[in-house]
Amino acid sequence: MTAVVELNKVNQHYGKLQVLHEISWSLQPGEIMGLFGHNGAGKTTSIRLILGLIRPSGGELNVLGGQAHDARVRQQIGFLPENIMFYPQLTGLETLQHFARLKGAPMSQVADLLEQVGLTAAGSQRVKAYSKGMRQRLGLAQALLGDPRLLIMDEPTVGLDPIATQSLYRLMEQLRSQGTSIIICSHVLPGVESYIDKAVVMARGRLEVVGDLYQLREHAGLPVRIRVRGLEGRELALPGIDSRNTLHDGWEELAVRPQSRLEVVSRLLQEQPQDLEVRPPSLEDLYCYYTEKAGAVGVAGVQQ
Repeated sequence: MTAVVELNKVNQHYGKLQVLHEISWSLQPGEIMGLFGHNGAGKTTSIRLILGLIRPSGGELNVLGGQAHDARVRQQIGFLPENIMFYPQLTGLETLQHFARLKGAPMSQVADLLEQVGLTAAGSQRVKAYSKGMRQRLGLAQALLGDPRLLIMDEPTVGLDPIATQSLYRLMEQLRSQGTSIIICSHVLPGVESYIDKAVVMARGRLEVVGDLYQLREHAGLPVRIRVRGLEGRELALPGIDSRNTLHDGWEELAVRPQSRLEVVSRLLQEQPQDLEVRPPSLEDLYCYYTEKAGAVGVAGVQQ
């Protein structure tokens, strides 16, 4: 299977400053990938490379089977930037029609996309009257013009209410089922955790880890949090427990080494607790672990 995006030992310099160091990862058809990192980690530079806005200083980059700067390749990419700017005097409908002409997309898509993002009723209003959330939805509609094979979204949920956010995630799943590959950059990690197939974590311009959540958890070896209710005061001679803390309303939390989690759960169930929850390390836990491991806590670089 040919990768939609493939970076092989990519380096990037801005003058004497090196902002990417030997970056290698790939994105497959119909895959949703989260690209994560602190400010200055190299995410924006990576996106610019994939969009063909800059060329790598070294290494190999292939996008949709060709060169990122090729106009035929760029035509197959949809991009939703973090900060969306539109002509304020145009209406939402006119804005989409304008971008459809630029991209060579059929005009028949415009009305359908306005409906898809919930802006049909506001299509005749000027963009200057749009709220931030409405501009975000209009930006998503323009990114979907031309049925892109690759969709890149930078902080797509900014300004969206919870209902619109869930609609966005459902749309992502629909696009994935149709074979569209998606790269999403976000700092709202709990929101995207359930929808990504793969995570790439960058720090200080280097690749820290790439893989699905199971692989990241196995690699990190962080403790599993087991919350149990109704066993307060009982002695628990269980293997692999690093800590036991009292919470509230009869709940306790055990920090358990990953290799012991199944045995601990089995033994706890024999104690007949009132309730039990198993919480593996979240995407946010993993991000913090890999960022701290790279010594990038508190880093705020100029270049991204």
